[in-house]
Amino acid sequence: MPISVDTFFLNPEASGTLQAQVQQMIAEGILSGRFHAGEKLPSSRKLAAHLGISRITVTIAYTELVANDYLTSRGRSGYYVSDNAPVPPSYSPRPRAADTVDWTRAIAQRFTGGDTPRKPGGWRDFRYPFIYGQADPTLFDHANWRQCALRALGQKDFAALTDDYYDRDDPLLVEYIARHTLPRRGISARPEEILITLGAQNALWIAARVLLNRRRRAVIEDPCYHAQRDLLSHAGCQLTPVRVDADGLPPDAIPPDTDVIFTTPSHQCPTTATMPLHRRRALLARAREIDALVVEDDYEFEMAFLAAPSPALKSLDEDGRVIYVGSFSKSLFPGLRLGYMVGSEPFIREARALRATMLRHPPGHIQRTAAYFLSLGHYDSQIRRMGAALHDRRRTMEAAIAEHGLTIAGRGVYGGSSLWMQGPPGSDSARLAARLLADSVFIEPGTPFFAGPDRPTRFFRLGYSSISSARIGAGIARIAAALAAQS
Repeated sequence: MPISVDTFFLNPEASGTLQAQVQQMIAEGILSGRFHAGEKLPSSRKLAAHLGISRITVTIAYTELVANDYLTSRGRSGYYVSDNAPVPPSYSPRPRAADTVDWTRAIAQRFTGGDTPRKPGGWRDFRYPFIYGQADPTLFDHANWRQCALRALGQKDFAALTDDYYDRDDPLLVEYIARHTLPRRGISARPEEILITLGAQNALWIAARVLLNRRRRAVIEDPCYHAQRDLLSHAGCQLTPVRVDADGLPPDAIPPDTDVIFTTPSHQCPTTATMPLHRRRALLARAREIDALVVEDDYEFEMAFLAAPSPALKSLDEDGRVIYVGSFSKSLFPGLRLGYMVGSEPFIREARALRATMLRHPPGHIQRTAAYFLSLGHYDSQIRRMGAALHDRRRTMEAAIAEHGLTIAGRGVYGGSSLWMQGPPGSDSARLAARLLADSVFIEPGTPFFAGPDRPTRFFRLGYSSISSARIGAGIARIAAALAAQS
């Protein structure tokens, strides 16, 4: 019996091309058991007229389904559900019973309850999203990224797409990092001293697991990247927060029994303070004096649109005690989850082994796509485009802040994509953020960045990577009005 044309309809809220929607609609009908083997589908002309779309769109969808063995073509007779199409399950799942496991006792280690806040999934719907670390689709080079991804899918790169590297990385990506990315930061490294990671956070986690245990002490900046404090808390080490000043982490405040120092010298998170050269040397001297290792998170160094960035701490390291962490996720898009770490070969060897036991390696196709995007010059063009846009947005932001009498507590010396703000005495940035949500304004409260029980409540962060210059002024006006209402 032929399948009725009335069985088909397009979801107006569905994503993807019309061709993809038609394919999905038919495949789901087969997988759900509504369409059976041997049943005839409506002609491409009838289905196109019923759906109100082009006949060629339906024809291409049918052709793809034939190629995937969902359908079969019988000459002039038309298209039928293939005898080899996937068969839906012949059983009905039983209703699920309630758990009888006492999970409060069964869970041996808890990873919930940390300081890292969740960002709203619908932040793009906000008119004034002063959110940090998210990509602006208008600034991204979609066309060239797509071309690089297609090239990485080609036959020439079949091994990069399909092979299990085990503990190795894409040699093209490693070579680019060694020959181009690291020299820009004054760093020289061999391939054996470079490890690709699933973003900077994965690199920080690996470093913590390799270098720390319950008997060892780690120093972190206060305030700091809250996810870093969470992962170090899970590592079970002794943790000492050290309050930063206008120049970043003060070396003299680091305890003598410290084993590992975690720092963001080029662009302190979240205050944006830049550590001057004399303090960088003093930090290395302090680490040498107490025989501590240093993990340098050099995030956002590419966003130096005001002046050339300072040399990386790793470039000044003469002992091999600095482990350098970089990321492409901040400069491209956070969903990429691609970073790298650089350190002495004995450390990277252990880090590589730890990564292999957990996830083998980051997907080969993603590594090869990024390698092409970088090596063909698209990445540098992307950075220049982003730098110009962020510079314009920052000027607009600072002018609006000055106009409304708000206070900037920290601004990156060389650029960046956020400002660290300070509210008036007695203000509460968490309540401020909650109030602003109703006005379609998103800001990040600063309290989760701090350690300890008595955390300051008046600080907040304003990112400008995802908001257009045209909307910044109105957004800042709403923030100023909400702050005035708090006082």
